[in-house]
Amino acid sequence: MYHVVGGGIAGLAAAYSLKQRGHEVRIFEGSEQLGGLAASYETAGDPIEKFYHHLSKSEQTIVGLADELGVGDRIDWRLGKNAYFVDGEAYPMDTPWEILAYPHMNLYDIFRLGMLTMEVDVRGGIPSFDTYEDLTAFEDVPIKQFLVEHTTRGVYENFFEPLLDAKFGDRKEEVSAAWLLGRIKFRGERDLLRGEILGYPDGGFDALLEPLIEEVGRDTVQTNTRVTDLGTEDGEVATITTEQGEETETHDTDGVVVATMPNVLEGLTGYTCEIDFQGAVCAVVTMDRPLTDTYWLNIADDVPFGALIEHTNFVPPERYGGDHLLYVASYVQSDDEWLATADDEEIENRWLGAIEGMHPEFDREHVEQFRLAKAPRAAPIYERGYLDMVVPYDLEAEVADGLYYAGMASESQYPERSLDGGIVAGFECANLIDRKAE
Repeated sequence: MYHVVGGGIAGLAAAYSLKQRGHEVRIFEGSEQLGGLAASYETAGDPIEKFYHHLSKSEQTIVGLADELGVGDRIDWRLGKNAYFVDGEAYPMDTPWEILAYPHMNLYDIFRLGMLTMEVDVRGGIPSFDTYEDLTAFEDVPIKQFLVEHTTRGVYENFFEPLLDAKFGDRKEEVSAAWLLGRIKFRGERDLLRGEILGYPDGGFDALLEPLIEEVGRDTVQTNTRVTDLGTEDGEVATITTEQGEETETHDTDGVVVATMPNVLEGLTGYTCEIDFQGAVCAVVTMDRPLTDTYWLNIADDVPFGALIEHTNFVPPERYGGDHLLYVASYVQSDDEWLATADDEEIENRWLGAIEGMHPEFDREHVEQFRLAKAPRAAPIYERGYLDMVVPYDLEAEVADGLYYAGMASESQYPERSLDGGIVAGFECANLIDRKAE
């Protein structure tokens, strides 16, 4: 029997792959709900994820898994409209002519930005199409230095810097240029005449999670069960101890996949991961009317959140009983920030007040529900030297034989975290287990 710690997408993928290969498996999940950051709320129609999600065309592993589960045809590929809110006005940023009309960069800035997003290096006047192929070449390059050298100072100050402030706050100077290049590759699928093409399942990501859980087997999952210890004998993982309420059990194990944040791995084994993580606070606001006509609104103004993501400008409101759903989202870099210490009512009042300031036509009477989710470790900070800090899939050399890691500090979540990366990590661990079992 193999055991998986964590019932998020990576843990479910590991368990699924192990069962497909004929192994017995059991998942222990500390909370009452499976899915991790892809867990959902109920609505008047389809479920909605607590933290915003969509797919990029580069995420082929999750699409392949959906096909295996018989739900691949439920993934709709839609246009995700983007805009940039600056000085009280939202500027669409999808089509070439909209980008050309953006008033906060000159034509040369826009040209250099466009070349970077197409992964063309035009420094020196001779275009190079392979400069950005090897991300590791930029692993130790500060992101500001890279952008000033590879685009212009105007592109950095008037386009990227506000986005980096929203994403990483005062940690932005530590971020690697490899992360930015990886994000460009990850989000690079565009219709040149319309904008970015993104995927979303009909029925939400529950449409993928539910058949995945069914294939794993609901009787193999224990929720509200915390793993408290791993026992080793002669350099091998031998036992796993769990706590459910007041009941403690120790189980013999053939191997353990830890599919959680690395702090859980450290608590169980003493293995230390040096990657820093940022928290996330995300609200789903249910409204009786739309706020904007944009899906993803990046914000350069001084507001207490990083972005407004109007989900029902991407997926039709009819899927949610006619309600309009808006994500308000922000990252948290420090336990000292107001967002880390404020209570839910304070966050709601401050966030809705800021939306009123941005959109004078908005009234709080339009809000029918405000639901807030918090994740103390939601995403890595992709600082320089990140690759040297990732946790190996196989921890035999570092801890004990039979111990594997599929959490967010794994290699598959570089240079950008994703549901796809979680599935890749789960599959990689299952592959390693299966090879050793042969």
